Amino acid sequence: MMRAAVRYTGRTVAVAAALLVTAAPALAAPRLDGLFGDHALVQRDQPLTVSGDAQPGETVLVNFGGSSAQATADRRGRFEARLPAMAAGGPYTLTVAAPSGALVVDDVMVGDLFLCSGQSNMEMSVSDAQSMIAAANAPVDPGLRLVTIQKATAVAPQERFAQQPRWQLAGPDSIPGFSAACFYMAQDLRRRSGVPVGAIHSSWGGSRISAWMSDPALRTGGLGADADLIALFARDPAAARQRALATWEEWWRDRTGDRDGAEPWQPGAALDWQPVPAITNFEGWGVPALATFNGMLWFQREVQVSAAQARGPAVLSLGRIDDADQSWVNGVAVGGSSLASELRVYALPPGTLRPGTNTVTVNVDDVYANGGMLGPAEAMQLTFADGSSVRLGDGWRYAVARPVPGAAPRTPWGDINGAGTLFNAMIAPLRSTRIAGIAWYQGESDTGLPGYDRRLTALIADWRQRFGTPQTAFAVAQLSAYGTPPATPSDSGWGIVRDAQRRVAAEDAHGGLAVTHDIGDFTDIHPGEKYQVGLRLARAMTAAMAGAASRAGPAIASAFAEGDGVRLRFEGVDGALHPRSAAVAIGFELCGAEAGSCRWASGRVQGSDVFLPGDGRPVTHVRYAFGDAPSTNLSDDALLPVGTFDVPVR
Repeated sequence: MMRAAVRYTGRTVAVAAALLVTAAPALAAPRLDGLFGDHALVQRDQPLTVSGDAQPGETVLVNFGGSSAQATADRRGRFEARLPAMAAGGPYTLTVAAPSGALVVDDVMVGDLFLCSGQSNMEMSVSDAQSMIAAANAPVDPGLRLVTIQKATAVAPQERFAQQPRWQLAGPDSIPGFSAACFYMAQDLRRRSGVPVGAIHSSWGGSRISAWMSDPALRTGGLGADADLIALFARDPAAARQRALATWEEWWRDRTGDRDGAEPWQPGAALDWQPVPAITNFEGWGVPALATFNGMLWFQREVQVSAAQARGPAVLSLGRIDDADQSWVNGVAVGGSSLASELRVYALPPGTLRPGTNTVTVNVDDVYANGGMLGPAEAMQLTFADGSSVRLGDGWRYAVARPVPGAAPRTPWGDINGAGTLFNAMIAPLRSTRIAGIAWYQGESDTGLPGYDRRLTALIADWRQRFGTPQTAFAVAQLSAYGTPPATPSDSGWGIVRDAQRRVAAEDAHGGLAVTHDIGDFTDIHPGEKYQVGLRLARAMTAAMAGAASRAGPAIASAFAEGDGVRLRFEGVDGALHPRSAAVAIGFELCGAEAGSCRWASGRVQGSDVFLPGDGRPVTHVRYAFGDAPSTNLSDDALLPVGTFDVPVR
């Protein structure tokens, strides 16, 4: 007789008599992939694929909502059964039975399922945002289901999650710790549709978009070299590390013109060396020039090594470094990482050290907030094969690196800055899960990296192919305002990413854009106003689900010369546009073809148009809200703002 069926929560249930078979040895019951578990929600009007592991060759019978399907496990024990699409409703019970055992999943609803992903502004929880508003303290809603994917990384796509996610009903116990932007979006979509809604939250603060891209998406998005390197790392980590280190060194030489042997990581490099006051964030050293510094610093220390210690291998331990490092010993690259929480421990092969004076050099690249060599000092040491060691927690000197254009390369297996590392562990295990839409709030970590539009387009196409259809909605939260409000027109990494997000959404028949620059905080990269972000994402998602004819708010449609000025036409306007608290709209820039030619322009609002008077100088394109933290005042009757754009004048 087959073993008794079990739930994921451990409750034993009876097995239908029709499934009884002859006696067999005790075997493991089937396991399911993806997000199946008590209180789960599956997508309505889409076929339901149930896959997992069973005993090789055995027949697996699946039943859900009155429909059944069977599959035979292959030689690896993999099975996949497909059930017909169902209308919204529930709750239902999913049963999976095989000669080796059975399992039961209770309280499964059918409705609309949404995936929310990105970096820290998607990750910010309800309790860390506007936790006192009524929407954050809603009673339990059995029709709204929430699940968070635990953080994990992998260098190859995984078949299942490292930790099985657990669904929860939305309520006082589950809402506070859930993604604020995702929850408020899902809550509003539930109210709009009246059907059960599920929200999957899978994000990681500080992550680049490349970490969320599959191998095919990386190649389509212009990151084929990173895809090749992480594939090499999966086969031969040592060879991949050496190639990555060489790539970083070549990047430095290309941008600085330093010749071989004259780079800053060489012993005796003639930099403006100063003693390191403490192993801690350099912003806290009391050095005025470093109080708010973001960029690169060089650290260096000499170490005395005996002949016996130099003969064998050794281990270099540098503690934690924020954000990224590249490290050398005697001018030879030995390792690097871009994960601030990771202890840097680098193996030194025989021949790296020499008797007498040895030089350890570390490049620290701080791209956000505090940075430096964090230690702790007692964890910093050079350990030799004979068991002896030298402490490295003091005696360092530092120098500010010369400015280098562009972002430094990161190792593609470097977790949140890698290539595919988060996709492999936090997205790929969703496998054939069908969804109604995707909400994306990311881009801060990609400022300064050209080609964001190409990468985002590739990710959208890939995720749709995996989890939905070509019509699956994709709503993007345009980056908020952060940084110094501009006093004069200037190029902005945040403005470039915002405009890339706008263009990708505008060119996508099922894309939507939620503008957020008006509810940002120029002193905080994590503004707390996530309720409005969620509502705007819900509006953008609804428009994207409806198709190209719908727009989620006022969006630039065209710019053309008119008389001595430029007329801007907007679509998606609710009522009319209005300059708030002023007679004219601000935040516009008239720009010529030459760099540095942009200048402020005031707009006269006329219904859904804005006219920018000319100033007698050439105009080839118009920018709006383009600074890191722009000051603007243009919105429609629904108080929805116009988002960042840079468009040519026809």
